[in-house]
Amino acid sequence: MIETSFPSLLSGLPFINLDLLSVGVAVAAIGLLGYEIYANNPTSVTSRSFFIFSAITICWSVTNYINYQVTNPTLVLWLLRLVIFFGVWHAFSFFRFLYVFPLEEKEFPAWYRFVLVPWIFIIATLTLSPFVFSSIAEISGGGAVSKTVVTWGIFPFALTIIALILSGFVIFIKKMLKTSGHERSAYSLILLGAIITFSLLVTFNLVLPGIFLNVRWIPLGALFLLPFVVFTAYAISRHHLFNLKVATTAFLGFMVTVFSFVNILYSTQLSGVVINVTAFLIVLLGSIKIVRDTLSLQNLTEELSVTNARQENLIHFIGHEVKGFLTKAEGAFSALVDGDFGALPEGLKPFVEHSLAETRQGVSSVGSILKASNLKNGTVTYVKESFDFKALAAEAAEKAKPAAQAKGLDLSFVAGDGPYEMVGDRGEIGDHVLRNLIDNAINYTPLGSIAVSLKREGRKIVFAVQDTGVGITDEDKERLFTEGGHGKDSQKVNVHSTGYGLYIAKKIVEDHGGTVRAESAGAGKGSTFIVELPV
Repeated sequence: MIETSFPSLLSGLPFINLDLLSVGVAVAAIGLLGYEIYANNPTSVTSRSFFIFSAITICWSVTNYINYQVTNPTLVLWLLRLVIFFGVWHAFSFFRFLYVFPLEEKEFPAWYRFVLVPWIFIIATLTLSPFVFSSIAEISGGGAVSKTVVTWGIFPFALTIIALILSGFVIFIKKMLKTSGHERSAYSLILLGAIITFSLLVTFNLVLPGIFLNVRWIPLGALFLLPFVVFTAYAISRHHLFNLKVATTAFLGFMVTVFSFVNILYSTQLSGVVINVTAFLIVLLGSIKIVRDTLSLQNLTEELSVTNARQENLIHFIGHEVKGFLTKAEGAFSALVDGDFGALPEGLKPFVEHSLAETRQGVSSVGSILKASNLKNGTVTYVKESFDFKALAAEAAEKAKPAAQAKGLDLSFVAGDGPYEMVGDRGEIGDHVLRNLIDNAINYTPLGSIAVSLKREGRKIVFAVQDTGVGITDEDKERLFTEGGHGKDSQKVNVHSTGYGLYIAKKIVEDHGGTVRAESAGAGKGSTFIVELPV
Protein backbone atom coordinates (compact mmCIF):
# COMPACT_ATOMS: atom_id res chain seq x y z
CA MET A 1 0.00 0.00 0.00
CA ILE A 2 1.31 3.47 -0.95
CA GLU A 3 0.12 6.64 0.75
CA THR A 4 -0.01 9.91 -1.11
CA SER A 5 -1.08 13.36 0.10
CA PHE A 6 -3.82 15.49 -1.47
CA PRO A 7 -4.48 18.32 1.02
CA SER A 8 -7.18 20.77 -0.01
CA LEU A 9 -5.44 24.02 0.90
CA LEU A 10 -7.15 26.29 -1.58
CA SER A 11 -10.36 26.61 0.39
CA GLY A 12 -8.75 29.07 2.81
CA LEU A 13 -6.99 31.26 0.26
CA PRO A 14 -8.35 34.73 -0.56
CA PHE A 15 -7.60 34.32 -4.27
CA ILE A 16 -9.71 31.24 -4.91
CA ASN A 17 -11.88 33.21 -7.35
CA LEU A 18 -8.77 34.22 -9.26
CA ASP A 19 -7.95 30.52 -9.61
CA LEU A 20 -11.46 29.91 -10.90
CA LEU A 21 -11.09 32.77 -13.38
CA SER A 22 -7.80 31.35 -14.66
CA VAL A 23 -9.29 27.91 -15.18
CA GLY A 24 -12.43 29.38 -16.77
CA VAL A 25 -10.41 31.49 -19.23
CA ALA A 26 -8.24 28.51 -20.15
CA VAL A 27 -11.26 26.23 -20.62
CA ALA A 28 -13.04 28.81 -22.79
CA ALA A 29 -9.95 29.31 -24.95
CA ILE A 30 -9.31 25.58 -25.33
CA GLY A 31 -12.96 24.90 -26.20
CA LEU A 32 -13.20 27.64 -28.81
CA LEU A 33 -9.83 26.84 -30.40
CA GLY A 34 -10.59 23.12 -30.51
CA TYR A 35 -13.97 23.61 -32.12
CA GLU A 36 -12.69 26.32 -34.46
CA ILE A 37 -10.00 24.03 -35.88
CA TYR A 38 -12.41 21.11 -36.18
CA ALA A 39 -15.20 23.13 -37.83
CA ASN A 40 -12.74 24.63 -40.30
CA ASN A 41 -11.87 21.17 -41.67
CA PRO A 42 -14.01 18.43 -40.07
CA THR A 43 -12.88 15.76 -42.53
CA SER A 44 -9.22 16.11 -41.53
CA VAL A 45 -7.92 13.47 -39.12
CA THR A 46 -5.58 16.12 -37.68
CA SER A 47 -8.45 18.50 -36.97
CA ARG A 48 -10.55 15.73 -35.43
CA SER A 49 -7.67 14.55 -33.26
CA PHE A 50 -7.01 18.08 -32.03
CA PHE A 51 -10.70 18.53 -31.22
CA ILE A 52 -10.75 15.27 -29.24
CA PHE A 53 -7.62 16.36 -27.36
CA SER A 54 -9.22 19.74 -26.57
CA ALA A 55 -12.45 18.17 -25.32
CA ILE A 56 -10.62 15.72 -23.04
CA THR A 57 -8.36 18.54 -21.83
CA ILE A 58 -11.45 20.45 -20.70
CA CYS A 59 -12.88 17.41 -18.92
CA TRP A 60 -9.58 16.74 -17.14
CA SER A 61 -9.08 20.43 -16.23
CA VAL A 62 -12.55 20.92 -14.77
CA THR A 63 -12.44 17.66 -12.81
CA ASN A 64 -8.95 18.46 -11.52
CA TYR A 65 -10.07 21.90 -10.33
CA ILE A 66 -13.24 20.65 -8.63
CA ASN A 67 -11.28 17.90 -6.89
CA TYR A 68 -9.35 20.51 -4.92
CA GLN A 69 -12.44 22.47 -3.90
CA VAL A 70 -14.41 19.73 -2.11
CA THR A 71 -13.92 18.06 1.26
CA ASN A 72 -16.36 15.15 1.23
CA PRO A 73 -14.16 11.99 1.39
CA THR A 74 -16.31 9.87 -0.91
CA LEU A 75 -16.63 12.65 -3.48
CA VAL A 76 -12.89 13.36 -3.35
CA LEU A 77 -12.12 9.68 -3.93
CA TRP A 78 -14.29 9.51 -7.04
CA LEU A 79 -13.03 12.83 -8.34
CA LEU A 80 -9.46 11.54 -8.00
CA ARG A 81 -10.42 8.47 -9.97
CA LEU A 82 -12.02 10.66 -12.65
CA VAL A 83 -8.91 12.86 -12.82
CA ILE A 84 -6.66 9.92 -13.66
CA PHE A 85 -9.38 8.38 -15.87
CA PHE A 86 -9.36 11.52 -18.02
CA GLY A 87 -5.58 11.58 -17.63
CA VAL A 88 -5.33 8.26 -19.50
CA TRP A 89 -7.47 9.51 -22.37
CA HIS A 90 -5.67 12.84 -22.29
CA ALA A 91 -2.29 11.16 -22.81
CA PHE A 92 -3.77 8.92 -25.51
CA SER A 93 -5.36 11.85 -27.39
CA PHE A 94 -2.03 13.71 -27.12
CA PHE A 95 -0.23 10.70 -28.65
CA ARG A 96 -2.88 10.33 -31.37
CA PHE A 97 -2.60 13.98 -32.38
CA LEU A 98 1.21 13.87 -32.62
CA TYR A 99 0.93 10.60 -34.54
CA VAL A 100 -1.40 11.93 -37.28
CA PHE A 101 -0.26 15.56 -37.63
CA PRO A 102 -0.46 17.10 -40.25
CA LEU A 103 -2.29 14.50 -42.36
CA GLU A 104 -5.76 14.94 -43.83
CA GLU A 105 -6.39 11.18 -43.86
CA LYS A 106 -4.79 8.32 -41.96
CA GLU A 107 -5.47 4.60 -41.97
CA PHE A 108 -4.44 3.38 -38.54
CA PRO A 109 -2.36 0.17 -38.44
CA ALA A 110 -3.40 -3.07 -36.77
CA TRP A 111 -1.26 -2.50 -33.66
CA TYR A 112 -3.09 0.79 -33.06
CA ARG A 113 -6.60 -0.61 -33.51
CA PHE A 114 -6.23 -4.06 -31.93
CA VAL A 115 -3.55 -3.50 -29.28
CA LEU A 116 -3.21 0.11 -28.21
CA VAL A 117 -6.88 1.14 -28.17
CA PRO A 118 -8.05 -1.94 -26.20
CA TRP A 119 -5.17 -1.43 -23.76
CA ILE A 120 -6.22 2.18 -23.18
CA PHE A 121 -9.77 1.02 -22.47
CA ILE A 122 -8.45 -1.49 -19.93
CA ILE A 123 -6.25 1.07 -18.14
CA ALA A 124 -8.99 3.70 -18.15
CA THR A 125 -11.43 1.22 -16.62
CA LEU A 126 -8.79 0.24 -14.06
CA THR A 127 -8.49 3.83 -12.85
CA LEU A 128 -12.16 3.85 -11.84
CA SER A 129 -11.72 0.74 -9.71
CA PRO A 130 -10.26 0.38 -6.18
CA PHE A 131 -7.07 -1.03 -7.75
CA VAL A 132 -5.58 2.47 -8.08
CA PHE A 133 -7.17 4.61 -5.34
CA SER A 134 -8.79 2.20 -2.94
CA SER A 135 -9.92 4.45 -0.10
CA ILE A 136 -9.39 7.60 1.96
CA ALA A 137 -6.57 7.17 4.49
CA GLU A 138 -6.67 10.41 6.45
CA ILE A 139 -8.85 13.47 6.97
CA SER A 140 -7.37 16.70 8.31
CA GLY A 141 -8.74 18.69 11.22
CA GLY A 142 -10.56 21.02 8.84
CA GLY A 143 -12.45 18.14 7.28
CA ALA A 144 -10.36 18.02 4.08
CA VAL A 145 -8.90 14.81 2.70
CA SER A 146 -5.15 14.76 3.28
CA LYS A 147 -4.19 11.19 2.28
CA THR A 148 -5.53 8.39 0.06
CA VAL A 149 -4.56 4.76 -0.26
CA VAL A 150 -2.87 3.94 -3.57
CA THR A 151 -2.52 0.29 -4.70
CA TRP A 152 -0.76 -1.68 -7.47
CA GLY A 153 -2.92 -0.28 -10.28
CA ILE A 154 -0.98 2.99 -10.20
CA PHE A 155 2.03 1.30 -11.85
CA PRO A 156 0.42 0.24 -15.18
CA PHE A 157 -1.37 3.60 -15.21
CA ALA A 158 1.87 5.56 -14.78
CA LEU A 159 3.82 3.42 -17.26
CA THR A 160 1.06 3.82 -19.86
CA ILE A 161 1.02 7.62 -19.47
CA ILE A 162 4.81 7.89 -19.72
CA ALA A 163 4.95 5.54 -22.71
CA LEU A 164 2.26 7.46 -24.61
CA ILE A 165 3.87 10.86 -24.04
CA LEU A 166 7.45 9.77 -24.81
CA SER A 167 6.51 7.73 -27.89
CA GLY A 168 4.38 10.63 -29.14
CA PHE A 169 7.35 12.97 -28.86
CA VAL A 170 9.68 10.50 -30.57
CA ILE A 171 7.30 10.01 -33.52
CA PHE A 172 6.68 13.73 -33.81
CA ILE A 173 10.35 14.73 -33.72
CA LYS A 174 11.23 12.09 -36.33
CA LYS A 175 8.60 13.55 -38.66
CA MET A 176 9.77 17.09 -37.95
CA LEU A 177 13.38 16.25 -38.91
CA LYS A 178 12.16 15.16 -42.36
CA THR A 179 10.48 18.51 -43.06
CA SER A 180 11.70 21.97 -44.02
CA GLY A 181 10.50 25.52 -44.60
CA HIS A 182 6.88 26.34 -43.84
CA GLU A 183 6.05 22.80 -42.70
CA ARG A 184 9.05 22.72 -40.33
CA SER A 185 7.84 25.95 -38.70
CA ALA A 186 4.45 24.33 -37.97
CA TYR A 187 6.15 21.39 -36.26
CA SER A 188 8.42 23.75 -34.33
CA LEU A 189 5.45 25.71 -32.97
CA ILE A 190 3.77 22.55 -31.67
CA LEU A 191 7.02 21.34 -30.11
CA LEU A 192 7.57 24.72 -28.47
CA GLY A 193 4.05 24.69 -27.02
CA ALA A 194 4.57 21.17 -25.69
CA ILE A 195 7.88 22.12 -24.07
CA ILE A 196 6.32 25.14 -22.34
CA THR A 197 3.31 23.13 -21.15
CA PHE A 198 5.30 20.19 -19.80
CA SER A 199 7.80 22.54 -18.15
CA LEU A 200 4.92 24.21 -16.31
CA LEU A 201 3.33 20.89 -15.36
CA VAL A 202 6.61 19.44 -14.06
CA THR A 203 7.40 22.60 -12.12
CA PHE A 204 4.03 23.28 -10.54
CA ASN A 205 2.48 19.79 -10.40
CA LEU A 206 5.56 17.71 -9.49
CA VAL A 207 8.49 19.73 -8.17
CA LEU A 208 6.59 22.18 -5.95
CA PRO A 209 4.17 19.59 -4.44
CA GLY A 210 6.77 16.81 -4.17
CA ILE A 211 9.72 18.76 -2.80
CA PHE A 212 8.25 21.90 -1.25
CA LEU A 213 4.81 20.45 -0.38
CA ASN A 214 3.16 23.38 -2.18
CA VAL A 215 -0.04 22.23 -3.91
CA ARG A 216 -1.22 25.78 -4.53
CA TRP A 217 -0.89 25.44 -8.31
CA ILE A 218 -2.17 21.92 -8.98
CA PRO A 219 -5.79 23.00 -9.74
CA LEU A 220 -4.52 25.28 -12.53
CA GLY A 221 -3.78 22.39 -14.88
CA ALA A 222 -5.92 23.96 -17.62
CA LEU A 223 -3.80 27.10 -17.53
CA PHE A 224 -0.60 25.06 -17.92
CA LEU A 225 -2.05 23.16 -20.89
CA LEU A 226 -3.12 26.34 -22.64
CA PRO A 227 0.30 27.11 -24.26
CA PHE A 228 0.34 23.76 -26.06
CA VAL A 229 -3.26 24.21 -27.26
CA VAL A 230 -2.67 27.79 -28.45
CA PHE A 231 0.61 27.03 -30.25
CA THR A 232 -0.86 23.90 -31.82
CA ALA A 233 -4.01 25.71 -32.97
CA TYR A 234 -1.87 28.43 -34.54
CA ALA A 235 0.34 25.82 -36.24
CA ILE A 236 -2.70 24.04 -37.71
CA SER A 237 -4.11 27.40 -38.79
CA ARG A 238 -0.90 28.28 -40.61
CA HIS A 239 -0.61 24.85 -42.13
CA HIS A 240 -4.15 24.98 -43.51
CA LEU A 241 -4.09 28.73 -44.33
CA PHE A 242 -6.80 29.45 -41.80
CA ASN A 243 -9.23 32.25 -42.56
CA LEU A 244 -8.59 35.49 -40.66
CA LYS A 245 -12.29 36.40 -40.49
CA VAL A 246 -13.12 33.15 -38.71
CA ALA A 247 -10.18 33.55 -36.33
CA THR A 248 -11.32 37.08 -35.48
CA THR A 249 -14.86 35.85 -34.81
CA ALA A 250 -13.52 33.15 -32.50
CA PHE A 251 -11.39 35.67 -30.62
CA LEU A 252 -14.35 38.00 -30.09
CA GLY A 253 -16.41 35.06 -28.89
CA PHE A 254 -13.63 34.14 -26.49
CA MET A 255 -13.52 37.69 -25.05
CA VAL A 256 -17.30 37.74 -24.52
CA THR A 257 -17.07 34.35 -22.82
CA VAL A 258 -14.33 35.58 -20.49
CA PHE A 259 -16.32 38.65 -19.50
CA SER A 260 -19.34 36.49 -18.75
CA PHE A 261 -17.14 34.31 -16.58
CA VAL A 262 -16.04 37.29 -14.48
CA ASN A 263 -19.55 37.37 -12.96
CA ILE A 264 -18.71 34.14 -11.17
CA LEU A 265 -15.98 35.95 -9.22
CA TYR A 266 -18.59 38.07 -7.50
CA SER A 267 -20.86 35.18 -6.59
CA THR A 268 -21.10 34.74 -2.82
CA GLN A 269 -23.99 32.28 -2.66
CA LEU A 270 -24.49 28.89 -4.24
CA SER A 271 -27.53 30.07 -6.21
CA GLY A 272 -25.51 32.92 -7.71
CA VAL A 273 -22.71 30.55 -8.66
CA VAL A 274 -25.14 28.18 -10.37
CA ILE A 275 -26.81 30.99 -12.31
CA ASN A 276 -23.53 32.55 -13.45
CA VAL A 277 -21.95 29.23 -14.35
CA THR A 278 -25.06 28.42 -16.42
CA ALA A 279 -24.79 31.81 -18.14
CA PHE A 280 -21.11 31.16 -18.82
CA LEU A 281 -21.88 27.81 -20.46
CA ILE A 282 -24.65 29.35 -22.56
CA VAL A 283 -22.33 32.13 -23.76
CA LEU A 284 -19.58 29.60 -24.50
CA LEU A 285 -21.95 27.42 -26.54
CA GLY A 286 -23.29 30.54 -28.27
CA SER A 287 -19.76 31.61 -29.19
CA ILE A 288 -19.08 28.16 -30.61
CA LYS A 289 -22.28 28.38 -32.69
CA ILE A 290 -21.25 31.79 -34.02
CA VAL A 291 -17.87 30.38 -35.05
CA ARG A 292 -19.65 27.46 -36.73
CA ASP A 293 -22.04 29.78 -38.59
CA THR A 294 -19.15 32.02 -39.66
CA LEU A 295 -17.29 28.99 -40.98
CA SER A 296 -20.40 27.80 -42.82
CA LEU A 297 -20.83 31.23 -44.38
CA GLN A 298 -17.15 31.33 -45.30
CA ASN A 299 -17.33 27.88 -46.88
CA LEU A 300 -20.48 28.86 -48.75
CA THR A 301 -18.77 32.02 -49.99
CA GLU A 302 -15.80 30.00 -51.22
CA GLU A 303 -18.09 27.49 -52.94
CA LEU A 304 -20.02 30.30 -54.62
CA SER A 305 -16.75 31.88 -55.70
CA VAL A 306 -15.63 28.62 -57.30
CA THR A 307 -19.04 28.17 -58.94
CA ASN A 308 -18.99 31.74 -60.27
CA ALA A 309 -15.51 31.22 -61.65
CA ARG A 310 -16.64 28.07 -63.44
CA GLN A 311 -19.67 29.88 -64.82
CA GLU A 312 -17.45 32.75 -65.98
CA ASN A 313 -15.19 30.30 -67.80
CA LEU A 314 -18.19 28.54 -69.32
CA ILE A 315 -19.77 31.81 -70.45
CA HIS A 316 -16.45 32.92 -71.88
CA PHE A 317 -16.05 29.66 -73.79
CA ILE A 318 -19.61 29.66 -75.10
CA GLY A 319 -19.37 33.35 -75.93
CA HIS A 320 -16.24 32.86 -78.01
CA GLU A 321 -17.79 29.91 -79.82
CA VAL A 322 -21.05 31.76 -80.53
CA LYS A 323 -19.21 34.89 -81.59
CA GLY A 324 -17.13 32.82 -84.01
CA PHE A 325 -20.23 31.31 -85.63
CA LEU A 326 -22.01 34.68 -85.78
CA THR A 327 -18.96 36.35 -87.29
CA LYS A 328 -18.87 33.72 -90.02
CA ALA A 329 -22.58 34.24 -90.65
CA GLU A 330 -22.04 38.01 -90.71
CA GLY A 331 -19.33 37.58 -93.31
CA ALA A 332 -21.58 35.41 -95.45
CA PHE A 333 -24.55 37.80 -95.29
CA SER A 334 -22.25 40.76 -95.95
CA ALA A 335 -20.85 39.09 -99.04
CA LEU A 336 -24.39 38.43 -100.31
CA VAL A 337 -25.48 42.03 -99.70
CA ASP A 338 -22.33 43.38 -101.38
CA GLY A 339 -23.03 41.25 -104.47
CA ASP A 340 -19.89 39.12 -104.23
CA PHE A 341 -21.94 36.19 -105.52
CA GLY A 342 -23.97 38.18 -107.98
CA ALA A 343 -27.06 40.36 -107.66
CA LEU A 344 -29.71 39.13 -105.27
CA PRO A 345 -33.31 38.75 -106.36
CA GLU A 346 -35.39 41.74 -105.25
CA GLY A 347 -37.58 39.58 -103.01
CA LEU A 348 -34.57 38.06 -101.26
CA LYS A 349 -32.49 41.21 -100.73
CA PRO A 350 -34.55 42.71 -97.82
CA PHE A 351 -34.41 39.36 -96.03
CA VAL A 352 -30.62 39.11 -96.36
CA GLU A 353 -30.13 42.74 -95.29
CA HIS A 354 -32.31 42.16 -92.22
CA SER A 355 -30.42 38.97 -91.42
CA LEU A 356 -27.11 40.84 -91.71
CA ALA A 357 -28.35 43.55 -89.32
CA GLU A 358 -29.60 40.96 -86.80
CA THR A 359 -26.34 38.98 -87.01
CA ARG A 360 -24.30 42.14 -86.44
CA GLN A 361 -26.47 42.89 -83.42
CA GLY A 362 -25.80 39.37 -82.16
CA VAL A 363 -22.05 39.80 -82.61
CA SER A 364 -22.25 43.08 -80.72
CA SER A 365 -24.23 41.55 -77.84
CA VAL A 366 -21.88 38.58 -77.43
CA GLY A 367 -18.91 40.94 -77.70
CA SER A 368 -20.32 43.03 -74.84
CA ILE A 369 -20.66 39.97 -72.61
CA LEU A 370 -17.10 38.86 -73.37
CA LYS A 371 -15.81 42.38 -72.86
CA ALA A 372 -17.49 42.61 -69.45
CA SER A 373 -16.01 39.25 -68.45
CA ASN A 374 -12.51 40.33 -69.49
CA LEU A 375 -12.83 43.61 -67.60
CA LYS A 376 -14.05 41.79 -64.50
CA ASN A 377 -11.14 39.33 -64.64
CA GLY A 378 -8.63 42.10 -65.28
CA THR A 379 -7.47 40.63 -68.59
CA VAL A 380 -8.06 43.76 -70.68
CA THR A 381 -4.86 45.47 -71.83
CA TYR A 382 -5.07 49.19 -72.55
CA VAL A 383 -2.95 50.93 -75.17
CA LYS A 384 -2.60 54.35 -73.58
CA GLU A 385 -1.34 57.29 -75.59
CA SER A 386 -2.02 61.01 -75.91
CA PHE A 387 -5.05 61.94 -78.03
CA ASP A 388 -7.53 64.78 -78.58
CA PHE A 389 -10.66 63.93 -76.57
CA LYS A 390 -12.65 66.71 -78.30
CA ALA A 391 -12.02 65.20 -81.73
CA LEU A 392 -12.97 61.74 -80.44
CA ALA A 393 -16.23 63.03 -78.93
CA ALA A 394 -17.13 64.93 -82.13
CA GLU A 395 -16.45 61.79 -84.17
CA ALA A 396 -18.68 59.66 -81.89
CA ALA A 397 -21.53 62.17 -82.13
CA GLU A 398 -21.21 62.39 -85.91
CA LYS A 399 -21.32 58.60 -86.34
CA ALA A 400 -24.46 58.40 -84.22
CA LYS A 401 -26.41 61.03 -86.19
CA PRO A 402 -27.83 58.64 -88.83
CA ALA A 403 -29.36 56.41 -86.13
CA ALA A 404 -30.81 59.46 -84.38
CA GLN A 405 -32.23 60.88 -87.60
CA ALA A 406 -33.78 57.50 -88.44
CA LYS A 407 -35.85 57.86 -85.23
CA GLY A 408 -36.60 61.53 -85.88
CA LEU A 409 -34.37 62.73 -83.03
CA ASP A 410 -32.32 65.91 -83.02
CA LEU A 411 -28.71 65.15 -81.96
CA SER A 412 -26.37 68.08 -81.23
CA PHE A 413 -22.76 68.36 -80.08
CA VAL A 414 -21.32 71.38 -78.28
CA ALA A 415 -17.77 71.68 -76.90
CA GLY A 416 -16.28 74.46 -74.83
CA ASP A 417 -12.98 76.14 -75.61
CA GLY A 418 -9.66 74.86 -74.35
CA PRO A 419 -7.30 71.93 -74.89
CA TYR A 420 -8.71 68.44 -74.49
CA GLU A 421 -5.55 66.37 -74.71
CA MET A 422 -5.48 63.32 -72.43
CA VAL A 423 -3.61 60.05 -72.12
CA GLY A 424 -5.64 56.87 -72.46
CA ASP A 425 -6.86 54.13 -74.75
CA ARG A 426 -8.55 56.07 -77.55
CA GLY A 427 -10.31 53.04 -79.02
CA GLU A 428 -11.75 51.73 -75.73
CA ILE A 429 -12.99 55.16 -74.64
CA GLY A 430 -14.43 55.96 -78.05
CA ASP A 431 -16.19 52.65 -78.71
CA HIS A 432 -17.28 51.55 -75.23
CA VAL A 433 -17.78 54.84 -73.40
CA LEU A 434 -18.69 57.72 -75.75
CA ARG A 435 -20.50 55.70 -78.43
CA ASN A 436 -22.16 53.53 -75.79
CA LEU A 437 -23.66 56.49 -73.91
CA ILE A 438 -24.81 58.20 -77.11
CA ASP A 439 -26.31 54.98 -78.52
CA ASN A 440 -28.10 54.38 -75.21
CA ALA A 441 -29.60 57.85 -75.35
CA ILE A 442 -30.86 57.15 -78.89
CA ASN A 443 -32.28 53.75 -77.93
CA TYR A 444 -34.12 55.06 -74.87
CA THR A 445 -35.46 58.29 -76.37
CA PRO A 446 -38.67 57.72 -78.37
CA LEU A 447 -39.20 61.45 -79.10
CA GLY A 448 -37.29 64.66 -78.62
CA SER A 449 -33.59 65.41 -78.69
CA ILE A 450 -30.14 64.39 -77.49
CA ALA A 451 -27.54 66.96 -76.47
CA VAL A 452 -23.89 65.84 -76.32
CA SER A 453 -21.61 68.33 -74.58
CA LEU A 454 -17.97 68.64 -73.62
CA LYS A 455 -16.21 71.06 -71.30
CA ARG A 456 -13.12 71.56 -69.17
CA GLU A 457 -13.33 71.97 -65.40
CA GLY A 458 -9.87 72.54 -63.99
CA ARG A 459 -7.89 69.34 -64.50
CA LYS A 460 -10.96 67.39 -65.60
CA ILE A 461 -12.68 66.71 -68.92
CA VAL A 462 -16.46 66.53 -68.48
CA PHE A 463 -18.42 64.69 -71.16
CA ALA A 464 -22.23 64.60 -70.89
CA VAL A 465 -25.10 63.09 -72.85
CA GLN A 466 -28.53 64.56 -72.07
CA ASP A 467 -31.73 63.15 -73.56
CA THR A 468 -35.48 63.66 -73.34
CA GLY A 469 -36.17 59.94 -73.15
CA VAL A 470 -37.76 57.49 -70.70
CA GLY A 471 -35.77 58.72 -67.70
CA ILE A 472 -34.53 56.69 -64.73
CA THR A 473 -36.44 55.76 -61.59
CA ASP A 474 -34.77 55.61 -58.18
CA GLU A 475 -35.21 51.84 -58.27
CA ASP A 476 -33.46 51.58 -61.64
CA LYS A 477 -30.54 53.76 -60.49
CA GLU A 478 -29.48 50.99 -58.11
CA ARG A 479 -29.04 48.59 -61.05
CA LEU A 480 -27.28 50.98 -63.42
CA PHE A 481 -23.62 50.26 -64.13
CA THR A 482 -23.91 46.75 -62.65
CA GLU A 483 -22.99 43.60 -64.53
CA GLY A 484 -26.02 42.60 -66.60
CA GLY A 485 -28.12 45.24 -64.85
CA HIS A 486 -31.38 46.27 -66.49
CA GLY A 487 -33.92 48.90 -65.65
CA LYS A 488 -37.36 47.56 -64.73
CA ASP A 489 -38.84 48.26 -68.18
CA SER A 490 -35.65 48.88 -70.16
CA GLN A 491 -35.97 45.79 -72.37
CA LYS A 492 -39.49 46.83 -73.38
CA VAL A 493 -37.90 49.94 -74.91
CA ASN A 494 -34.67 48.35 -76.17
CA VAL A 495 -35.12 44.62 -76.78
CA HIS A 496 -31.45 44.17 -77.70
CA SER A 497 -30.12 45.46 -74.38
CA THR A 498 -27.66 43.05 -72.73
CA GLY A 499 -27.27 45.11 -69.57
CA TYR A 500 -23.47 45.10 -69.97
CA GLY A 501 -22.94 48.37 -71.84
CA LEU A 502 -22.97 50.72 -68.84
CA TYR A 503 -20.98 48.21 -66.76
CA ILE A 504 -18.26 48.17 -69.44
CA ALA A 505 -18.28 51.96 -69.71
CA LYS A 506 -17.93 52.35 -65.95
CA LYS A 507 -15.01 49.89 -65.73
CA ILE A 508 -13.12 51.57 -68.56
CA VAL A 509 -13.68 55.05 -67.13
CA GLU A 510 -12.53 53.94 -63.67
CA ASP A 511 -9.49 52.20 -65.15
CA HIS A 512 -8.57 55.60 -66.57
CA GLY A 513 -8.93 57.28 -63.19
CA GLY A 514 -12.33 58.83 -63.89
CA THR A 515 -15.95 58.56 -62.79
CA VAL A 516 -19.31 58.14 -64.49
CA ARG A 517 -22.78 58.84 -63.09
CA ALA A 518 -26.39 59.21 -64.16
CA GLU A 519 -28.88 61.94 -63.25
CA SER A 520 -32.62 61.95 -63.87
CA ALA A 521 -35.70 63.67 -62.46
CA GLY A 522 -37.62 60.40 -62.77
CA ALA A 523 -39.55 58.24 -65.20
CA GLY A 524 -40.45 60.01 -68.45
CA LYS A 525 -38.29 63.05 -67.61
CA GLY A 526 -35.14 62.24 -69.53
CA SER A 527 -31.68 61.54 -68.17
CA THR A 528 -28.10 62.80 -68.26
CA PHE A 529 -24.99 60.62 -68.18
CA ILE A 530 -21.83 62.41 -67.11
CA VAL A 531 -18.25 61.20 -67.51
CA GLU A 532 -15.36 62.94 -65.78
CA LEU A 533 -11.81 62.05 -66.79
CA PRO A 534 -8.50 63.51 -65.60
CA VAL A 535 -6.47 65.47 -68.14
